[in-house]
This record gives sequence, C-alpha cells and structure tokens, in this order.
Amino acid sequence: MSSNIELEARRSAALARGVGVQTKNFAVSAENATVTDADGNKLIDFAAGIAVVNTGHRHPKVMEAVKAQLDAFTHTCHQVLPYEPYVRLAERLNDKVPGDFDKKSIFVTTGAESVENAVKIARAYTGRNAVIAFGGAFHGRTFMTMTLTGKVAPYKAGFGSMMPDVFHVPFPNALHGVSTDDSFAAMESLFKTDLDPARLAAVIFEPVQGEGGFVPAPRDFVLRIREFCDQHGIVMIADEVQSGFARTGTLFAMEAYGVAADITTMAKGLGGGLPIAAVTGRADIMDAANPGGLGGTYGGNPLGVAAGNAVLDVIEEEDLCSRANELGSRLKQRLEQIRDKMPEIAEIRGPGFMVAIELMQDGKPAPDLVKAVQAEALSRGLLLLSCGVYGNVIRFLAPITIPDAQMSQALDILEEAMLAAKGA
Repeated sequence: MSSNIELEARRSAALARGVGVQTKNFAVSAENATVTDADGNKLIDFAAGIAVVNTGHRHPKVMEAVKAQLDAFTHTCHQVLPYEPYVRLAERLNDKVPGDFDKKSIFVTTGAESVENAVKIARAYTGRNAVIAFGGAFHGRTFMTMTLTGKVAPYKAGFGSMMPDVFHVPFPNALHGVSTDDSFAAMESLFKTDLDPARLAAVIFEPVQGEGGFVPAPRDFVLRIREFCDQHGIVMIADEVQSGFARTGTLFAMEAYGVAADITTMAKGLGGGLPIAAVTGRADIMDAANPGGLGGTYGGNPLGVAAGNAVLDVIEEEDLCSRANELGSRLKQRLEQIRDKMPEIAEIRGPGFMVAIELMQDGKPAPDLVKAVQAEALSRGLLLLSCGVYGNVIRFLAPITIPDAQMSQALDILEEAMLAAKGA
C-alpha cells in the first residue's frame, strides 16, 4: 500500500490546485469516530466529513440499509421510474421539518443544489428575482450559491462576475460588535439605496452560520426576519445544510426559535456519508415550479435515500439529539477550564454539539494560533477544522456517536495541543 507521502505526490500531480486539501493524511478506513490513514495512524475525527457523519463513520444500521438497496437496484432516475423509499423519506421530512403547515419535498445531491433549488422555487412562487443573504454566510460553490456566500476568499476570488440581484447585509455577531439592530439598519439602508422590497423573492440565512464561524443567529434576529418576510410576501429560507440532523441538540436548529422558515435546505448529515440533499417547504410554495423544472438525474439516488431513512431511524432510536446536548455540555465545560490557562479563547459558542471557539490575541483575530493548534492536535492524533471570516475559529464536529472514553481522550489531546500551541 502507498504511504501518505507517496499519495500526496500523486495527488499534487493529478488534482487541480483549486481542490484544497487540509491534511496529507490519506484515509484508508473509518469506524464511528476513528479514521485510519495510509501510514496506519489512527485519528480521532473531530471533522466528521464537515458535519456529514453525525451518526459516525459506517454506522451499522446505515450500512445495512445501503447494502440492502444495493442488492435491489442502484439507479433508475426517480423522474423516470420512481421508488417508494424516496416517497417515504419525503413524507418523514415533511413531518419533521419545523412548521405547522402542509409541506412537500424534493431530493437532489448536494447542499449547493438544495440552495439553488430553494431560490428557484422562491422565484417561481413570488414572481420576483432578488435575494438577501448575509455576510459570513456559506451556501455553496456553484455560481448562485457562491454569490449568496458572504465571503470572497477563497470562494469567489478569481471567478468573475457574480449572479445579479443578490444583496448582502451584516449578520449579527456580538463579539465583533454587530447587533440585530445593526443588521436591520443595514437592510433598511439597502432599501433606500438599491432595492425595493417588492422585488425580493427570498431572504436566506443559516440558523447557525457554519463556515462563518459557528455563529448562532440571535432569537430576535430570526423573529424579525420572519415578521419582515410576512409583511412583504417574501419567502424565508433556512439553510440547515450544516446545522441539521441532531447536530444542534434538536433535529433542526430552527426548532429553537419558535418560528418556521417557509423553505428548509438540508444535506450533509442526512446521508450519513452518502450524497443526498433535500428541500422541504410549504406545499403551495414547493408546488410553484412546473413539472420538470426541479430534479436531476442523480437527485434522490436510491442508495442515498436508503441511507437517509436509516439515519432518521438512528437519530430517533439512539436519541442523538439528547446525546448532542450532553457532548456539547462536556466540551464547553472543558473549554472553559482551558480558557483559564489560555485567555486567547475570546468566545465559546454554539448550540448542542455544534460548538466552536474564537481565538484572539491583543484584541485581533488569531488565525496563526488556530493553525498552530490544528497542527499540534493532528500530530497527537486529533483532527480539527477551522472556520470563520478571519480564519480564527476552531469548530468541533465529532460524530454524535463518539464513545465517552474516546471523547475524554480527545479532550485531553485538545488541551495539550492548545497549550503547546500557545507556548510555541
């Protein structure tokens, strides 16, 4: 078997430079929260494929469902020959996505596709074009979703003109001095200078910003978006691609706010490691597009659908929402203890097990310290991800199924790595 070094040389020669890679550890196997690389190193996975394997790598129930589907058929294209598990998963999401109203769903393959389709549906329903998104948001890398994303580097740099009729306003972030009032003041300014609200099809936001730094949306902010959308006949879209499927301690992060979005986008954790994404929303809004206007050849692939149904079973049977709250509480308690020795931790935040720390030095973002912590952790066998507009946030995304003993081991490594990075 090739080593990590040999595989990295091949990767560098064969893959386009734009496909960024964080580590030079090539995975060869994975089980629950452990990944083994080509050199035989075992890593505790606090990335989970960027919040994809919430139910752990290769959860037995998910694998069993996928293998059973593999033995039946792998593809027909649902638009040609439909199949019952697709319908069943849609029924389940219609029931579980927040909102006390009739819902309908569609399946696609990626989170970016789910957002693209949400915008298409909102435009079809309202007959309008414009969309408001927020600074620090991440919605994908296709042209529309890259435009919606509120961060230039690395997502927009070098790709030319963005899509028209997309407008950004600041997202509330108390640590950086942006309040809900500031966000809405910026929106009001936008309406005076550039945009008539009557042209707005949708407002899209993440209940907890992902790439933006695991910044939870304040409750008053979400309530005011709902009120604003109702006032002007605008579709409210909640992007739950990263926050969904028990990660925040509820099945969806929007459950914490007491109001529902008109459309919810989701992916990542839905498939437990297989590619599947969904859009679920008010039935009358979802029905606005003409037949054939939505879908895709691989949308709702049978293997992904089988995995999605199994993931929902696992979340319910193993009570992973409660487990996320328990793990998140343990993590935050340990981080508070570390902060006593490391005041560079400016903030510990996030609901459930969607937790992050923001590192500052002398009142300024500290991305170099984040990189040092990541390197120290990786050398000790713990994989960490960074995020944030300034690259100074460490996010913790272990599978919610991580065993208690391994969680304790990871927290010990984390403390060692952080103190070593600070000392260096």
